[in-house]
Amino acid sequence: MPGQSTTLHATVGPGFTISLTTDAGARVTHLDPGAYVIEVDDLGEEHNFHLQGPGVDRATEVVETSKQTWNVTLTDGTYFYACDPHAGLMHGSFTVGTVPASSPPAPAASKKLFLAAGPGYSITLKTAAGKAAKSVKLGTYTVVVRDRSTIHDAHLIAPGFDRRTTVPFVGTKTWKVKLAKTGTLRFQCDPHASQGMRGSAKIVR
Repeated sequence: MPGQSTTLHATVGPGFTISLTTDAGARVTHLDPGAYVIEVDDLGEEHNFHLQGPGVDRATEVVETSKQTWNVTLTDGTYFYACDPHAGLMHGSFTVGTVPASSPPAPAASKKLFLAAGPGYSITLKTAAGKAAKSVKLGTYTVVVRDRSTIHDAHLIAPGFDRRTTVPFVGTKTWKVKLAKTGTLRFQCDPHASQGMRGSAKIVR
């Protein structure tokens, strides 16, 4: 594609929108192989921008907004981008060079949960759709933990799993949690559980 831009612009949020465009503002559908600079503008705390394809697997964090610059080398094939928590709604793809006949399918959305302690005296466990987790199915989950206060911790307990942040810690952590047995998934702030900072979800088949 003669004269095509080597700088691309990735945007996600603040609503349920995601895009990858050229300098001219055109949606990216096909590119020549080569080196590119991707300016990423992540505008939603509940979203991220995740790019996957031959030789590339880059993503912003779900629980924070950010501006990033990625230097990537794109080769022949199909590339997919999505917001991981909302991949069913927020996704796109483009091809590069000559696409192999057996192009891989789009990557499956991973199972994710979001545990947040704070702001204030609140603690929540939400699904990838942003709803309160009342029940979760057996399986392996990526749990994105956001501890927003030095007076709280975020404590997650399930059969075979027991992990927490420290009380002084403020920031984000990512845990892999394997729910292999039915039962109860509990979450709480240990210092303030008696003040209502606790909850639970059923683990079901």
